[in-house]
Amino acid sequence: MSTWDILKQAEEQRAQTDKLHWQGTFREYLDVVAGNPKVADLAHARMYDMIMASGVDDPGEGKVKHYRFFENELFGMERTIAHLVEEYFAPAARRLDIRKRILMLVGPVGGGKSTLATLLKKGLERYSRTDIGAIYAIQGCPMHEEPLHLIPEDLRGPFKRETGLHVEGDLCPVCRYRLAHEWAGKIDDVPVVRMTLSERERRGVGTFKPADPKSQDVAELTGSVNIQALTEYGSESDPRAYNFDGELNIANRGVIEFIEMLKAEKRFLYELNTVAGEQTIKASRFALIYADLVVLAHTNEYEYNSYFGNKENEAMIDRIFVVRVPYNLRLSQEVKIYEKLIGQSQMHDERADLTRVHIAPHTLRVASLFAILTRLKPSKKSGLSLMTKLKLYDGEKQVGDWDQKHIRELQEEFMDEGMSGVSPRFVINRISAALAKGGKGYVTPIDVLRSLRDGLQEYTSSEEDHRRLLGFIDETRKDYDELAKKEVQRAFVYSYEESAKTLLDNYLDNVDAFCNRTKVKDPITSDDVDPDERLMRSIEEQIGVSENAKREFREGIMRSVASVSRRGGTFGVGTDERLKEALEKKLFADLKDIVKITTSTKTPDQEQLRRINDVVDRLVKDQGYTEESANELLKYVGTLLNR
Repeated sequence: MSTWDILKQAEEQRAQTDKLHWQGTFREYLDVVAGNPKVADLAHARMYDMIMASGVDDPGEGKVKHYRFFENELFGMERTIAHLVEEYFAPAARRLDIRKRILMLVGPVGGGKSTLATLLKKGLERYSRTDIGAIYAIQGCPMHEEPLHLIPEDLRGPFKRETGLHVEGDLCPVCRYRLAHEWAGKIDDVPVVRMTLSERERRGVGTFKPADPKSQDVAELTGSVNIQALTEYGSESDPRAYNFDGELNIANRGVIEFIEMLKAEKRFLYELNTVAGEQTIKASRFALIYADLVVLAHTNEYEYNSYFGNKENEAMIDRIFVVRVPYNLRLSQEVKIYEKLIGQSQMHDERADLTRVHIAPHTLRVASLFAILTRLKPSKKSGLSLMTKLKLYDGEKQVGDWDQKHIRELQEEFMDEGMSGVSPRFVINRISAALAKGGKGYVTPIDVLRSLRDGLQEYTSSEEDHRRLLGFIDETRKDYDELAKKEVQRAFVYSYEESAKTLLDNYLDNVDAFCNRTKVKDPITSDDVDPDERLMRSIEEQIGVSENAKREFREGIMRSVASVSRRGGTFGVGTDERLKEALEKKLFADLKDIVKITTSTKTPDQEQLRRINDVVDRLVKDQGYTEESANELLKYVGTLLNR
């Protein structure tokens, strides 16, 4: 992109911003409200509408809804997000009592609490710049006052009967003073402007983080006396002598994020309790000031358990709505987390290690597999391994004797599953270390497993935890070994495509004869002979088709053949996934000795070299390897086969 392109886009952005600068009188604002009553929504309703505006996918009864607002940013958090939206924001948007609760996100470090909070804040900023998310305020008000607060209390009943709008709240001290002294009590011509929310400019989005209690003042939340103005106006109760610029003041009409809330002193928590439960702020020398905002806090699991276990905190606890934010427990979603982090690295710095090195296929899957194994809890159900549980959670329909109908039962077995284990931060750090180490132009799953193993010493000081995590690395390694062999197996089979097709044709001829109780032609003598049961079973056993189930399987294959034929197609090696897998395994079993010799020999002959090159080309073309990483995969699988 050229400099001129950047300048042109900046100018277009400025022009778009100028369109948002509506200015009028309160009388004109009433016309705006009449045309679009949602501009007068309270903060919780605005947040809920923002989420819903992006759309919702409902997969059906009993399944978790997918809220598109969060997609491509948060992964594996569907249940958490559904709980947040449906149990908190939806009723809060209807002014039900739950809006008077502090929304607290609780979870392990690196679990996504801050990301979720940031997403809501940034989303609200963007939403305020849209037509449907427009928001208006009294011009010059330090708290971005809702203009409808200008309507006197005794006129709000008739106003509601006429418009259907309930007006909640009162003018802040500054607007009350200005109404009396600047506007002589006349509300008609009070200036109103359209505003956009902005954390950077401290409009409707606030953030507070506890610091040293000796130096941190509650005034950071509620504002403070303006000493210079005090000398001019002479009274601390004069609103002109007070800075209404605390985080609670400026967050009015929007949201405040309270970082690591339970680390704050009680005096800060009392202010938070008051603004959430009573929608008021107490500033020195002033009556209670109305405030409309979402109070969003977060804390880690340890502090949460400690605080909620203390009965002295019952009053505060009663004002908190807890949303648990566990680690992701779905393998495919964990991979997306690391892809996102790597993509952000590229976006921020093209020279970053994460983008200079080729990441071989399955590398992020291996890292993700290890991470999720550490987060799962062993089921009390007999015969269910952590690996089986992991695969079921990731959506595999059938794993051994277990299938998707067991999912809900497994999820309800441990309500705190995912609240402990290895964080994505640790894993991405070890991936980064693997990328930076060794001077290669690529990184493989084995490189990452070594890096994870090397990092465990610093990650845990407990010998028992260290052994447990090493066990998960071993389990991950075994899973990858099978995957690697399968990868090479398929590449070799595709190099023998003609052999695969011949094997398929032979199998189909025999299955057809078996199902129709006919004979097949012997390929050498041309005699009519019985179907080759040994051949058929040698293929079917590769995918676990039992003796009792063979007829059903074969008849299913013949129905598929007939269906494809009716549509004018040809039944090929890849038409049926299960049969394809069976053929690959059968061929690979027959080719195993060739593979072992080809992948392990240090001085391949011309034919072996041709086969190696064919397999490497296939891995590069179809699976996303580089030539170097493909050759390393072949060597690794060669050592596995020669054990």
